[in-house]
Amino acid sequence: MTHTRLPRPLLVVGAALLAIASATAPATAVSPRAGFPYQNPNLPIADRVTDLMARMTLDEKLGQMTQAERAALNPQSDLATFRIGSVLSGGGSAPSPNNAQSWATMYDSFQRTALSTPLAIPMIYGVDAVHGHNNVVGATIFPHDIGLGATRDPALASQIGRATAEEMAGTGANWDFAPCLCVARNDRWGRTYESFGETPAIPTAMSTIITGLQGATLGGAPASVLATAKHYIGDGGTTGGVNAGNTQLSEADLRAIHLPPFKAAVDRGVGAVMISYNSWNGVKDHGNRHLITDILKTELGFSGFVVSDWAGIDQIDGQSGFSAADIDASINAGIDMVMVPTNYKLFISMLRTEVNNGHISRARIDDANRRILTKKFQLGLFEHPLADRTFTPTVGSAAHRALARQAVRESQVLLKNSGGILPLAKNAKVFVAGKSADDIGLQSGGWTISWQGSSGNTTPGTTVLQGIRNTVSGGSVTYDRNGNGVNSSYTAAIAVIGETPYAEGAGDRPGSMGLDQEDLATLSRLRASGAPVVVVLMSGRPLDISAQLPDWRALIAAWLPGTEGQGVADILFGNASPTGKLPMSWPQSAAQEPINDGDGKTPLFPLGFGLTW
Repeated sequence: MTHTRLPRPLLVVGAALLAIASATAPATAVSPRAGFPYQNPNLPIADRVTDLMARMTLDEKLGQMTQAERAALNPQSDLATFRIGSVLSGGGSAPSPNNAQSWATMYDSFQRTALSTPLAIPMIYGVDAVHGHNNVVGATIFPHDIGLGATRDPALASQIGRATAEEMAGTGANWDFAPCLCVARNDRWGRTYESFGETPAIPTAMSTIITGLQGATLGGAPASVLATAKHYIGDGGTTGGVNAGNTQLSEADLRAIHLPPFKAAVDRGVGAVMISYNSWNGVKDHGNRHLITDILKTELGFSGFVVSDWAGIDQIDGQSGFSAADIDASINAGIDMVMVPTNYKLFISMLRTEVNNGHISRARIDDANRRILTKKFQLGLFEHPLADRTFTPTVGSAAHRALARQAVRESQVLLKNSGGILPLAKNAKVFVAGKSADDIGLQSGGWTISWQGSSGNTTPGTTVLQGIRNTVSGGSVTYDRNGNGVNSSYTAAIAVIGETPYAEGAGDRPGSMGLDQEDLATLSRLRASGAPVVVVLMSGRPLDISAQLPDWRALIAAWLPGTEGQGVADILFGNASPTGKLPMSWPQSAAQEPINDGDGKTPLFPLGFGLTW
């Protein structure tokens, strides 16, 4: 997760603010150009980290463990004053104008501020690039993970990771809060589309995206960005599919269902792991030492650093804001960096107090710093701290859009094709309707330009309607969003329908999981015309469609394909054959939720189902 909310009051004013600033800023320092061992790229990284840490004050170490939202850094000089180790853009938090060049300029400005400190420790900049570099207008938006899971193509996932890393590098961002390796076990959950699939085998296989993001070794080649396995652990297994709810499982079941993708990520050398908001049997993950230190760090051997989710430590004690007890519990549980994200001054002050009173050991602070600094050295940030503008032209490039189009093609799951109506002939006379037919925002879903996503022309791309028009030759394409004017003379009436964008808890569906009234009205008009109805369903999860399905000649699950809608048209008109397979069991009705492979329930379409021709 991570997104933009209005910052909380900093709770520190007047004399208190001055006291915190004074106490936090190191008193003395030497020039970073003195040629200390930590600045020598030829030395082993472990030695460089040891040398640097020996020169750091406690306050500098506490700053490294702090992550602040870009909009909360006011003034920007606080980044240096408080020695803050990381900055992030929450969903929708962007410079103006929102384009690749502005991002690179903004990043460089923050980095130069960080480098102005005596030890010149670079900051690391985090973003939720969860289906491409999706905060940036003009970036390539790939299908959400549920669609990539339908491809069953780990090599493709790696290529997408590489393309995303290149677009990030061109804007300066060097830390991706992705991939989500959740195993979504209840489609009511608002983050189902962030899951590659309902069984651990699918996200485990698709963890190749980590190698795409980081490279064979972190920092081993240009455009290597830090990947993050999230959300550890059990976020997709909550009771009722409630976002940030309670995952009620035995440890054996937690390990069997939700741990394998994280083990795969650790084995791939993932640099960071983000902790989940959910609880496990009533205990918040953010304060669970057994999960973070005993299992992740010790048993799995994770050597990177652990980051909280957005204000995640605040929820440990169930009270508003973070308390000293929250800080103690989270840091002692094994969290190395806290996404505060706004009250960084108060956080640093309280963290210092907890160290000085012995509630958090100096050894724990040093362990966190060694983990964080190791990744910064591995990324090469001390030698190359600024944005690599040789990659800026890759943002939204033709090559990346072609890759996204391929991903869209491979993600389409053909669920019904009565009478072999598909593929349509390119000279067909087709009618296109539906709210999602000509809307980049709807076909991209949440986490696109803004946190929740939105309808409309939010970023450049090709809508499904545009893709159809590009494909039909010698025939005709008639479009009306609501289906007005359709008649039986059309070869097919293509309805592009589905969910509207959402993210996280806003997408939880505890009640109906059916189509909305606009979609039902559009479908009714098409059905009444007598033209064969072909449905392209854009959704972040399986929906309750059993009552309508008999009226449709064909059904394609298109998921949330992103900006390259031409890939949908490629399947409709036979430029490619459908190869996608369901990454989730498709319920007969919402009453079957949760429904998963092997649970004895009979789905409408089983996990792995997908037709072709």
